Amino acid sequence: MSYLRVHLNFVRDCFENYSIGKFKRALRQNISTYIMKILLLGEASNLHWTLAEGLRALGHDVTVASNGSNWMNNQRDISLIRNSHNVFDSIKYIGNILRYLPHFTNYDIVQIKNPIFLDLKPSKNKLIYKFLKANNQKLFLDALATDYYYALLCKNKNFFRYSDFYPNKESEIVGDRKKVMDNWLSSPLKDLNIEIAENSNGIIACLYEYYVPYENIYKEKLAYIPIPINISNHKPKSIKSNFEQVNFFIGIQHNRAADKGTDILYEVLQEVKEKYPKECQIKKVVSVPLQQYNQIMYESDVLIDQLYSYTPATNALGAMAKGIIAVSGAEPEYYDFIGEHDLKPIINVLPDRNDIFKKLENLILNRAEIPLMAQNSRRFVIKHHDHIRVAQQYLDFWESH
Repeated sequence: MSYLRVHLNFVRDCFENYSIGKFKRALRQNISTYIMKILLLGEASNLHWTLAEGLRALGHDVTVASNGSNWMNNQRDISLIRNSHNVFDSIKYIGNILRYLPHFTNYDIVQIKNPIFLDLKPSKNKLIYKFLKANNQKLFLDALATDYYYALLCKNKNFFRYSDFYPNKESEIVGDRKKVMDNWLSSPLKDLNIEIAENSNGIIACLYEYYVPYENIYKEKLAYIPIPINISNHKPKSIKSNFEQVNFFIGIQHNRAADKGTDILYEVLQEVKEKYPKECQIKKVVSVPLQQYNQIMYESDVLIDQLYSYTPATNALGAMAKGIIAVSGAEPEYYDFIGEHDLKPIINVLPDRNDIFKKLENLILNRAEIPLMAQNSRRFVIKHHDHIRVAQQYLDFWESH
């Protein structure tokens, strides 16, 4: 494998000295200093770009090619945006991909964000996947979002107590998620996901919810690696000593409010505001670019993130890195999964209006505790999500698979 090549002078030195111990030490040093060529294809809430920052800090050559998570406009090295699905934009998009495709070769590592890693039909994603697989050393699949395995586990209702498909085991499917589920559980999406999972070198899940659907089938080639957060990009906000008001911030993704549960969270937050008009302030934004979103967030004390997750994701973790309390998913299964038994700063809300109201109200009634909660939030991200430490976890997994 390319990253295991040794330099001729290193080999000659080892043979001249006949030292097995020296050979092993030099081999480890040679591997650790090899500059890997890495392609991260696709994006999910800035995860690949932040991972690239960590990998570059460790000395590796990384290219991120993506659409920037559409309206989020995440950073990338190669922009692959499909402006619409009309004939002109479709031809332009495919032409752009074909222009770059010859350059997506001879990488040590290619990592794709999902079976649908480009804004194309499954059949075309499959063709490009096969090209990448044939022309690069290793290919890895991210489990970063809904796919066949996650949709199947949610549909069975025998594992998760709730999900972004079903608020509880007795409920009907949420919003337009039935169409999403049906698509993933049918050909060609199902077949594509299975083929890539079977033939990839490994699968990396960023959330507990995305790890467990793969666990029984692909445990030998599966890893959970936390979402990377570049702490230096999240300067801690100054914490007030006197909290007369609690400033809540909620960001809503256009057309995804029902998926994330932010529609319900916002309604309950307004009820809290009605009961505590002086103590509660609300700032709401809809589908703003990431850089602008982060600047607005600094004015808040509490981020209202999402409702149906067992695990905090990028939005919550970015807020916590700033010293902002996150109302999100943080179920006991998640803390057990990561081995964290002491530092539990996330406000875990259930898909129940009474539970949401009580936990938001509790923040207002106990607002004197906010400074300590804010400090613990940042500590949690530093401990579990530092982007350089996470990047090393990726390197270790790639090298061992």
